[in-house]
Amino acid sequence: VWQLPMDKDFDSQISSNVADIKNVGDGRLGGAITAAKLLERFVRDIPWTHVDIAGPAFADKPRPSIAGGGTGSMVRSFIEFAKRIASKK
Repeated sequence: VWQLPMDKDFDSQISSNVADIKNVGDGRLGGAITAAKLLERFVRDIPWTHVDIAGPAFADKPRPSIAGGGTGSMVRSFIEFAKRIASKK
């Protein structure tokens, strides 16, 4: 888990000639950043996190650590995160 580069340079990735904004970038790379830049437009001053699981969310065939299909990617991380927040209350 790490912070995405949210530089203003990426704002052009969500610019559109036919809509207010778009949720798909111009190229194959930077999809997580493009999605985060889209969300950034809506959250304003609310602390937020974008978790990009598009790549690891589904396995098209069995792998050593998973049987194939839905992977449950990030589930353990979310559970651990929730436990840590709950323990601080």
